[in-house]
Amino acid sequence: MTITILRFQAPGDNAPRWGVQFGERVAPLDSMARTTGELLARDWERLHALTPEEATLARDGLTLLSPVTDRQQFICQGINYRSHVEESGLRLEDIAFNTIFTKAPSSITSADAPVVRPAEVKLLDYEVELGLVLRRDVPAGTRVSEDNLDKWLAGVVIVDDLSARDIQLPQGQFYKGKSFRGFGPVGPVLVLLTPREWQRWPELRLQLAVNGQIRQDAYAGDMIHRPAATLTELAALHDLHAGDLIATGTPGGCAVRPPGRLAMFVARHFLADAARWRMFIRRGLAEPKYLRPGDVIHASIRTDDGAIDLGAQSTRIVAA
Repeated sequence: MTITILRFQAPGDNAPRWGVQFGERVAPLDSMARTTGELLARDWERLHALTPEEATLARDGLTLLSPVTDRQQFICQGINYRSHVEESGLRLEDIAFNTIFTKAPSSITSADAPVVRPAEVKLLDYEVELGLVLRRDVPAGTRVSEDNLDKWLAGVVIVDDLSARDIQLPQGQFYKGKSFRGFGPVGPVLVLLTPREWQRWPELRLQLAVNGQIRQDAYAGDMIHRPAATLTELAALHDLHAGDLIATGTPGGCAVRPPGRLAMFVARHFLADAARWRMFIRRGLAEPKYLRPGDVIHASIRTDDGAIDLGAQSTRIVAA
């Protein structure tokens, strides 16, 4: 059975605390953990031992914070859903490798915090993603299989990988375009999964709506590069630590759109790079799906039977 972890502040608290949710109430954990990694390394058994009888706090009286702290690595996968590959104007057979990049940990914010659209950003996009949180450090060369995900992964969270497309794409700068402060809403909760529940990750349904209009709706099973293979690849590259976050890519439905085939042909053969990207931005300014101040994003991830439920985000975009 899932265990739902919260990081929060109650009225009068001087510092964030951790707890386990039971229905509409929360059992606080007496822990000195400052980071998600410290919590999982030090308090794993104690988290599992908390009971409903210890749930002394009402959830609606708490200020929820991101369950992934900003001292963790924030690793991302790009073009990792078949539907997103197709809407990007690419062919699946041309995606021969796992696209990996990072976001600044300082971009992490809580699930219901307002997000400022910087003044220089005009093409702000959304990307609902399934986030994987590491349970422990992963030694170099570790090989992870679908059957032992629970050994290396603690649980799952909702991530919205907000992206300034007018910086990310024309500049070829994924990090810059995705790392503004607030561009990584995470949570509201971290859901710890049992070994049996980890086998159900492909059944998780990702949904995102803007102002009540559904934009993204897909199952995690549409991923191209799956969690076990990605963890194995990352372990061969660099150090991974308990509490680190891996955002596994987004399905189709984003605001960004490729130009039509004729426009692509003309741009590629007759326009310089600078002119081509000016055209991209000009077209984007006319696309109503890009986020504007006042827009509200609602994102959720759960199995259809509700047995695994990561809660919901509600993010309002505000002007700088």
